[in-house]
Amino acid sequence: MRKQIAAANWKMNLTIEQGIKLTDDLLSENIELQDHQEVIFGVPFPYLISIKEKIKSYKNYFVAAQNCYFQKAGAYTGEVSAEMLTSVATDYVIIGHSERREYFNENHQMLAEKINLCFENDLKPIFCCGEPLSIREANEQNGYVENQLKESLFHLTDKQLTGFVIAYEPIWAIGTGKTASSAQAQEMHAHIRNVMAAKYNNEVAESISILYGGSVKANNAKEIFGEKDVDGGLVGGASLNAAEFATIIKSLKTISR
Repeated sequence: MRKQIAAANWKMNLTIEQGIKLTDDLLSENIELQDHQEVIFGVPFPYLISIKEKIKSYKNYFVAAQNCYFQKAGAYTGEVSAEMLTSVATDYVIIGHSERREYFNENHQMLAEKINLCFENDLKPIFCCGEPLSIREANEQNGYVENQLKESLFHLTDKQLTGFVIAYEPIWAIGTGKTASSAQAQEMHAHIRNVMAAKYNNEVAESISILYGGSVKANNAKEIFGEKDVDGGLVGGASLNAAEFATIIKSLKTISR
């Protein structure tokens, strides 16, 4: 089975004390992950070392940075490079989140450069894609998302994309309380997988974990994650509550033993 992933995106929330307590509370749930399941904590840069230390003895628990810069190094005050993230044992990096695209004007080429730097530094990208409400209402979401994939990922090799992680986030459902129906999520996830199969091959496409990100909560995770092409979630607000995020983790697909 493809990796099934519950990824928490804390965004710009919590003090370090609050973040450590949240992590401790979540770990105290004693959730035993199966081999194909992963939990990822996407935390602010200053917390990466502390949270990595907290989870180091827990199987299949990882940390992610929420971003990295698209240049290797230099006079870029306030930015964080992929090499810096590797030096503090970061596992994953969230690339191209809709908030980064909207508020910081990140474009396709910039994101492609970030992806390249992740691979150069042994970091695993979580590549975000998704459409705004206007595109969804015009029924142009398939072409919009396909273009995002094409412009930022299609330069990669089969090997690089095997086991890759993509997060589909319908922008109209992020922090709005609106959620794509499980059928809508499945439809887009299947489209993404078909796009990758057409460019590469079925084997590569079937290996890619595609996460849903858009108001995932404890009360809808099981239904959404149950869809054939949905491999977990990139979770925002609900990941700031240990009990709720624990329920979301437990909603990942399992293999019968």
